[in-house]
Amino acid sequence: MAQNQISCFWNEPDIGGEYRSAVSLHSHTNHSKESLRFILEFTQKRPLLRWALERQSRRSTIPVDWVRAYWTPPLIPRLAFEVERNQIEKVLALAALVSLTDHDSISAPTLLRVVEETSQIPLALEWSVPFEGAVFHLGVHNLPSNRAQAIVADLGAYTRHQSAVQLSELLAMLHQCPEVLLIFNHPLWDLSGMGRRRHAQVLGRFLQGNVRFLHAFELNATRSRSENKGVIELAGLWRRLLISGGDRHGCEPSGALNLTHAESFSEFVHEIRVEQRSHVLFMPQYAEPLGIRTTQAVLDVIRDYPGYSPGCRRWDDRVFHPNQSAAGEQPISALWKAPPAFIERIFSVMRVVENATVRRALGQILRDEVSLELPSDSAYEALS
Repeated sequence: MAQNQISCFWNEPDIGGEYRSAVSLHSHTNHSKESLRFILEFTQKRPLLRWALERQSRRSTIPVDWVRAYWTPPLIPRLAFEVERNQIEKVLALAALVSLTDHDSISAPTLLRVVEETSQIPLALEWSVPFEGAVFHLGVHNLPSNRAQAIVADLGAYTRHQSAVQLSELLAMLHQCPEVLLIFNHPLWDLSGMGRRRHAQVLGRFLQGNVRFLHAFELNATRSRSENKGVIELAGLWRRLLISGGDRHGCEPSGALNLTHAESFSEFVHEIRVEQRSHVLFMPQYAEPLGIRTTQAVLDVIRDYPGYSPGCRRWDDRVFHPNQSAAGEQPISALWKAPPAFIERIFSVMRVVENATVRRALGQILRDEVSLELPSDSAYEALS
């Protein structure tokens, strides 16, 4: 029988005492390329912001390609690992198992493996899966070392030139590796903006053909409680385990972890895939309103990091745009001597959130009261 359990640290601060380790899944480093498309989509739904963006675009001498431009999170792999490990060790007093999952890349864990302290980190990535106009994200954890590069190349080839037959074959191949953990990240997030009804239809067809290869559905710490409640219902419908996902892009550690009796990541995979047991723990930061946390993550992204190597210190060193005169891309810091004044004004307004009094006041206004309890009949035989 599948055994799902969900706890909130603010209600059960001593819950970790029953376990050996905690697992941080799904967090990003500066090796992750993050699309700027969301800015365009966000403003299209808000006339005033759309007008302001179009006005600034007309005044700019550089046409902005919102689809091909991207930004990278601020933390290098070592710091990203330490943020996750430190929370687990200091707050929960447990051993830390950390899996970093950049978009379509295993560069970060590959680099960390050459250092003795982090040599056991699993090879993992967040795989972008186009499907009937939608894009789903799958967490692929603990790839076999001797095949990892070849597998990542095959996954990338599908992302660029997808076919439904090939997708099922790739998922079956991953499922057949007993040490690999395959997670459906934020399954209800309509990343392509196709609309709730259309997204639900495509999601249903994707699951109908491929759910047997997926080991768990993610409760994501950067998505709303109402969306995560929907994921709980979806997992029950498809008889799948629930699992945590921090989805950290800034400097705040993951807002959701998994508690486990495992001492290694491979043992944790066995606990999920074979024993069918998962205990998700929401950390204190998830109790804070999502809008405040999202703004804080953006502030982490746009912050200067003087200790970094040249070319990575300023936010405009970490945002990239297609090169106008040659192939490839370049940091937007190469396009100006200093960021435009209107951008700095926007950032100044956002920084108000870092004032403790303002943050407390907004927390009272924006509090989310949606419960994340499991239904009483949440135990079930997992579909094979």
